[in-house]
Amino acid sequence: MADAGITLTADTDVAAASDLPGSLRARARRLLIVPLLILVTFGGLGLLADVAAPYPPNQIALRARMLPPFWQEGGRLAHPLGTDRLGRDITSRIIHGARVSIAAGLAAVAVGGVIGTLLGLISGYFGRWIDTLIMRATDAMLSLPIILIALLFAVVFGPSFRNLILVLGLVMWARFARLVRGEVLTWKEREFVALARVAGCSPFRILQRHIFPNIVNPLVVLATLQVGWVIIVEASLSFLGAGIPPPTPSWGAMIADGRSHITTAWWLSFFPGVALVLVVLSINLLGDWLRDFLDPRTRNLT
Repeated sequence: MADAGITLTADTDVAAASDLPGSLRARARRLLIVPLLILVTFGGLGLLADVAAPYPPNQIALRARMLPPFWQEGGRLAHPLGTDRLGRDITSRIIHGARVSIAAGLAAVAVGGVIGTLLGLISGYFGRWIDTLIMRATDAMLSLPIILIALLFAVVFGPSFRNLILVLGLVMWARFARLVRGEVLTWKEREFVALARVAGCSPFRILQRHIFPNIVNPLVVLATLQVGWVIIVEASLSFLGAGIPPPTPSWGAMIADGRSHITTAWWLSFFPGVALVLVVLSINLLGDWLRDFLDPRTRNLT
């Protein structure tokens, strides 16, 4: 009877352990729903900003200036999140600011990702003096302060969306190059790559068909996390006046506009700040989930 009891307990423990990955996977998926909803909401509003925003983002209405949110005394439902010192609707400017921030993040990551991936593939596969040259340039680029570079760029060429994307892309490529180089160094020593060389495949074909498909997963994770980083940098530069120039609505510029009224008109900086935090936090949570999901060692736990 004692042996049977022990056997039953062991079987129960094994069954509970086998159910553990499934329960963790279901929990992770439930936790991912909120970030996805936030990103889809802001992404959809930004994409359809011209239709979704109740007012044009730069429409001035001095008679309605500095209105508080609708739930406070003096607020109006026509301007649910209030208005700024020129009477511009905060809700409309946040919606249009979502378009600017998300577009800047995606564009800068695309520019930096393409440049960095190409240089990382070349550096990791060919090695020798090419690897040394690219890696020293990567180290130099990673050591440069992005804020100071962007400020210098804005002083020399003027603040604009195009210049912002260029400077962020030119700085960001180093992060992709270092990641891709490390992955290529690992994969190029595999047997299937050696067999491809013996079969007479060119280096370009080996990189395209045998190595690059195996480094897509870490690239996707890095790109996802870098979108949030770019949005933060863009907001910081706009806050300092070196990012998106006015009157184009930007979350960083909106926060800067409200800093002198923080005690009397808190909504001017608060709501753009909340939008910025929600979007960046959601992107980072999505990136963390992708990292665990795409890693074969942890895939069964997500």
